[in-house]
This record gives sequence, C-alpha cells and structure tokens, in this order.
Amino acid sequence: MTAVVLRRGRFSVRVERRTLVVTVVALVVIAGLILLGLCHGAVWASPAKVFAALTGGHGESAVVIRQWRLPRVLAAAVFGAALGAAGAIFQGLTRNPLGSPEVIGLDAGAYTGALVALTVLSGTSGQLVTGAVLGGLVAAAVVYLLSRSGGVFGLRLVVVGIAVNAMLTAVNSWIVLRADLEIAIAAVGWSAGSLNGIGWDDVGVPFAVIGVLLALLASRARSAQQADLGREVAIATGVGLDRLRLQLVFIGVGCTATVTAVAGPIAFIALAAPQIGRRLVAAPGVPVLPAALTGAVLLLATDLLAQVLLAPVSLPAGVVSTVVGGIYLIWLLARKVGRT
Repeated sequence: MTAVVLRRGRFSVRVERRTLVVTVVALVVIAGLILLGLCHGAVWASPAKVFAALTGGHGESAVVIRQWRLPRVLAAAVFGAALGAAGAIFQGLTRNPLGSPEVIGLDAGAYTGALVALTVLSGTSGQLVTGAVLGGLVAAAVVYLLSRSGGVFGLRLVVVGIAVNAMLTAVNSWIVLRADLEIAIAAVGWSAGSLNGIGWDDVGVPFAVIGVLLALLASRARSAQQADLGREVAIATGVGLDRLRLQLVFIGVGCTATVTAVAGPIAFIALAAPQIGRRLVAAPGVPVLPAALTGAVLLLATDLLAQVLLAPVSLPAGVVSTVVGGIYLIWLLARKVGRT
C-alpha cells in the first residue's frame, strides 16, 4: 500500500493512503448522519433551520434542536466510536473476530454493576457510571484469570467469556425479578439499550471519560502496533506486553461500561464495527481508528432506523442493533464455515 506522511511542525504521522481515504469518507458520512438526525423528529426541520439553531438562533424549533436532538446525535456518534474502539481492543487482544465486549461478558458485567446501583443504592447517574465500570472491571478480571492458564489470546478467552456472560445474564435476571416493580420495569427497559430521552445532563461526564480513555488509547497506539507484530518484536522494541494488555483492557472496559451506564447495553456495535473497519482499510490487524469511525456510523444509522421503523413510536437503538448484528454474525459464521 502507498502511504502519506502528514506533517505539522516537528510532528509527523505516516498513514496508509487507503486508511486516509476511508477516514475522510467516514467523517463525511458521520457529519451527514448527524445533520439528518438533527433534521428528523416529530416535526421535520430543514437544514437551514438546523444551521440557524446551531449558530444561536431562537424559537421553539431551535430549542428542540439544541436541547433534545443535538445531545442524542452526539451521544450516538461518541458512544458508537467508544464501542467500536473497545471492540477493536478486545478483538486485537484475543485475535478473534468474536472477542467483543458483549460476547465475553463485559456488557453483562457492566449491566450487573448498574443494576446493583439501581436496586441497592439510589441509582443516581454517578452511581450508575461507577457501578457499571466496577462491574465491567470485575467481569474482565474474572474472564482474564480463568483464561490465563491457556493464554488470553484466541479461543479460550472467548469460550470463558461466553460462559461468564451466560452466568451474569442469569444473575441480572434474578436481580430484576427480586427488585420492586417500578425499578424492574425501568431496568428491563434500560437493558434494551436506548438513546431515547438523553439530554445534556446525561452526557457531560461520559463524554469527558470517553475522551480521556480514547486519548490514552491513542497514546498507546504505537506500542499496540508493535505488539501486533508478535511477542519477540514487541519485546525487542521495549514494549512491556503485560502492562500494555492491562492498560488496553482497562480502556476497553471503561469505554464499554461508560456507554452501558448511560444508554444500556447496546449490542453488536462492538462486534461488527472492528471487522467492517478492518475490511474497509484492508488491514491485516484490527485498527482502532477505522473501527471507532465505523462504530459511530453504525450507531448513528441504527438510532435513526429505530426512530423511523415504527414512527411515531421510537424503538430502543439496541433492538435494531441486535437485529443488524445478528445478520452480520450469521454472515460471519457462514463465511467461516465456507472456508473450512
């Protein structure tokens, strides 16, 4: 592949030409979907009204666009990018296209932590985020410890993760059944994964947390690339593999749990986005940037579909993403079987 070197002052980055093209196209598609999401609603707003609202315009439509629609579409973009990046991390660590957070139990663990915050504590936004992050970290630690004897790369971690996911799902069902009726109804509705009703008060802290995690991930990108070349190459270049893996796991769990705490477990975005992004850029590994951009596109498109399919009723985005992800998983498995 031909490469392009981007320079700014003393800093330079070498980017494959195809990756650069895919990145630019993905950003354009994301911008288009954001504009479409701001236009769409109970009352259609023209692009001119959207631009007027975003530049300080007044009136009822401007308030609706800025206070209701804008946080939702930004949440879809940011959360989709976070899920795509988390999926790329775990698929890269396990070297398995099924090694995504929802398959290996991290979504279920984050949901367990959030359920405990809802049922035992008062269920404030801070408690939900903290509970989800702790639940995801505990689930990751259990999966890591149970699969460590066979190495965290490959099929063993995925199989252990599926088993842990099944057990946590049973625990979650038990918690919901034991909870008060109002809490149980809220928990079941939230478990579908939805962006409905998200406002500025809900996204401030999650955006900051995801921003810090993605910045940390970007700082470890070079080391991760060295690790992808093999253990010997990574050690020869001074990369501490064990420390790097723990850092990547923490970032992946943090991204997944933060999204789950706010929007519930939105399934299959983290599974599909890395593989779609990898095929778009024709990369041998699982690159994070294409995965993150693809995740943003998928969740934005999924949320728009959820609003349109049964309008005026707005479906949870997780319901639509599960259907789309299920189709993708069937295709992926059929493709694997066809090769054997």
